Amino acid sequence: MNKLKFLPFCIVVAAVVVGCQETDSTPDENNPLLLTYDTPFQVPPFDKIKDEHFRPAFKAALEQHNQEIDVVVNNSEDPTFENTIVALENAGSTLGDISRVFFNLNSANTNDSIQAIAKDMAPVLSAHGDEISLNAKLFARVKTVYDHRASLTLDAEDAKLLEETYKGFVRAGANLSESDKEKLKKINSELSVLTNDFGQNLLAETNAYELVVDNEEDLAGLPAALKQAAADAATAKDKEGKWLFTLQNPSVMPFLQYADNRELRKDIWNAYQMRGNNGNDNDNKEILLKTANLRLEKAKLLGYDSHAAYVLEEAMAENPTNVYALLNKIWTPALAKAKVEAADIQKEIEAAGGDFQVAPYDWRYYQEKIRKAKYALNEEEIKPYFSLASVRQGAFDTANKLFGLSFVALSNVPTYHEEVEVYEVKDSDGKHLGLLYADFFPRESKRGGAWMTSYRSQSTKDGERVAPVISIVCNFTKPVGDEPALLTFDEATTLFHEFGHALHGLLSNVKYRSLAGTSVSRDFVELPSQVMENWAADPAVLKTYAKHYQTGEAIPDSLIEKMEQAGTFDQGFATVEYVAASLLDLDYHATTKPIEGDVDAFEADGMQKIGLIDAIIPRYRSTYFQHIFSGGYSAGYYAYIWAEVLDSDAFAAFKENGLFDQATATSFRENILEKGGTGNPAEMYRQFRGKDPDPVHLMKKRGLN
Repeated sequence: MNKLKFLPFCIVVAAVVVGCQETDSTPDENNPLLLTYDTPFQVPPFDKIKDEHFRPAFKAALEQHNQEIDVVVNNSEDPTFENTIVALENAGSTLGDISRVFFNLNSANTNDSIQAIAKDMAPVLSAHGDEISLNAKLFARVKTVYDHRASLTLDAEDAKLLEETYKGFVRAGANLSESDKEKLKKINSELSVLTNDFGQNLLAETNAYELVVDNEEDLAGLPAALKQAAADAATAKDKEGKWLFTLQNPSVMPFLQYADNRELRKDIWNAYQMRGNNGNDNDNKEILLKTANLRLEKAKLLGYDSHAAYVLEEAMAENPTNVYALLNKIWTPALAKAKVEAADIQKEIEAAGGDFQVAPYDWRYYQEKIRKAKYALNEEEIKPYFSLASVRQGAFDTANKLFGLSFVALSNVPTYHEEVEVYEVKDSDGKHLGLLYADFFPRESKRGGAWMTSYRSQSTKDGERVAPVISIVCNFTKPVGDEPALLTFDEATTLFHEFGHALHGLLSNVKYRSLAGTSVSRDFVELPSQVMENWAADPAVLKTYAKHYQTGEAIPDSLIEKMEQAGTFDQGFATVEYVAASLLDLDYHATTKPIEGDVDAFEADGMQKIGLIDAIIPRYRSTYFQHIFSGGYSAGYYAYIWAEVLDSDAFAAFKENGLFDQATATSFRENILEKGGTGNPAEMYRQFRGKDPDPVHLMKKRGLN
């Protein structure tokens, strides 16, 4: 399985709007965040926005939002769908715009100033959200409309908005006593600070480590391009004539895969797997323990046995029992396969004269040797066919063949960084669908991983579709010397994955922004992204986009055949490290009792219970598990494998009817991509497929059947 990506939850205005201190102020009349965006397609004016604009912008927008809420609360007319539910939906648009700009910058191009603002605002964000969701008079109006829903003339989307609005208030604590509301506010405030601190600590830990090599003999085994990238990185840090490796994935992972020097592999591996666990100012152990226990306290306050029970009530999985059932079903065959893979590695070690047991920092190195020997497949042989330009065009062409979309590069749109690309997306009839920002390369100001987000969600206003502004952010291998950015196949599928999320946002066609695009459950939101990975790997599609960056030659059939033969290679490892992390997530969040003691011991005990072998660790250890402690996937990391059941089954429909069968593509667009969160995910899937998904396609895909 490819390295997993995370999609940060969109800023929900009522939940994270901020109050501000009176520092770093700029007059409102000159603040670009508070003016109508006078830019192409009304995108944020990044070229005019400065850090000092955020505090006063939030302050003004907060006041505006409070006024909008007061209008709803104090309306003398009886509560109606329009004057209460729709009015709430439309409130806070300025806050939403500012929040999206700020929090996306904090993820993709942060600095000390932005991080300080984020830290200061976190508890106030939480407090403002609570003031809205725990407002008794406001909830009374919402409840009145909800209680009379049977007598209202609402279409399906109106009814869904009403249901989600009412449910949102209840799940946020609207039915609690006043004393319990105060307890909840305190918990929410603490959690907002903790999750922010976790992410900032992890970024600092990742940026702090450098492996500097000054003896070229220690680089034995490394591809020339990786050596050159390390030399360029050293030069940029005033270490001319040396080689610098970091904990960013395009640096650390190929080093572990190719470096002959075992001690250096161990050094960089230990730094990678000890992030946030070094007893320094960036240590995350106490933060994550407090986070898990506060989430449990909050869940019990709201009437749930565990945080997982609270979260999963809104998911396709419905409850922790169903998640455990899926993970345990996959765990047994995956672990058995991983043990066979470990034995093969041990034989490789001993055949080479080694007298040590395989360790985690050995796995990628020896599996690469086994892959070469078994399939004559070398990752470096593949990369020349996967230039960033070719892969990007392959994704665009796939969307064109499926949905008739076209992508036009723009140069007149402001961006937040010089590396960011912007495309206008047009439908088959030439109409404007939306904008796509693409930010592909790692930097110290960007967090790790890959994700999709939005600067404007799709909605409908006065009968006209408001076009979305979508962004995908990645951390791919950068260009080296005269070579373009050449991606690993894993990175190529990551691009298709995030592009699938982008299509979900771009093709959204709903009335209300809160129901648009990716506003669906965690275990359904990964379907549109993961299904796109199947086209990235399909031989017929590979022939159209995987072209040698120098000759333009399409990837040869012989190389595709090797890739197919090796398709399930190392899937025991990939599945085990992923499922282990998913179970670790549940260890923290499905518990019904507070967690006490040492985080390392807690994690080790959980992994021992499931029988995880010493040569593999969870994909994310506790102290750098950003998905669950800072990224919105708490009790939800299982979602990728749940959605893989869906995407494997969905792609089977295309294989049955034709890779680009228009009837199948239209059904997928109309029943999945356009509907956003306006329907029940299981029913939406059945509308597309005509039946429930069959897990057999997943097991076959991973070679576990």
